[in-house]
Amino acid sequence: METRQEKIARVLKDDVAVVAYDPRWPGMFRAEKAHLLSCLPAALIRRIVHFGSTAVPGLAAKPIVDMLVEVTDLRKTREMIAPILESQGYDYFWRPTWGDDIGPFYAWFIKRDQRGARTHHIHMVEGHFQHWDRLLFRDYLIAHPQVAHDYGRLKRTLSATHKNHRIAYTKAKTEFVERITRLAKRSGAAGER
Repeated sequence: METRQEKIARVLKDDVAVVAYDPRWPGMFRAEKAHLLSCLPAALIRRIVHFGSTAVPGLAAKPIVDMLVEVTDLRKTREMIAPILESQGYDYFWRPTWGDDIGPFYAWFIKRDQRGARTHHIHMVEGHFQHWDRLLFRDYLIAHPQVAHDYGRLKRTLSATHKNHRIAYTKAKTEFVERITRLAKRSGAAGER
């Protein structure tokens, strides 16, 4: 049986590869959403949203579909949903919102294909979590293609610099993401897709 530390070490070894936009990503989101709705307790699920770079048409991204799932109760999510998805081969983590174990904590799942490559990241949070601000960022990029292009160029540069260091790659994008999210909040660019 793999320990938590071994699982984290394994997951952090995955390469950071940014690729050209793939028009199959929205369909991958829809298929996984349907799967989750078919196998998870309906009383715990409120909404499932496609976010992140794969949700922005034309944007270069890591080929991993990010999904934000609103759950009614994170404790019950740990007790009821995590065992279901783990039994189907998903990696499960009780993850801090902010690095170094700074909460609030949430349920995070990685789905992989038959080759072991990541295909989906599933973030399960309650409705009050800051994760929902990520929709502001997504919608701003959709509404501003030049900003999306700049973000794609930044991500390609950072993925080359941090090819084997997922945490450094993510931290290096933070300033850009936070700046655009602030702009989106001021302009009222949010909406749900």
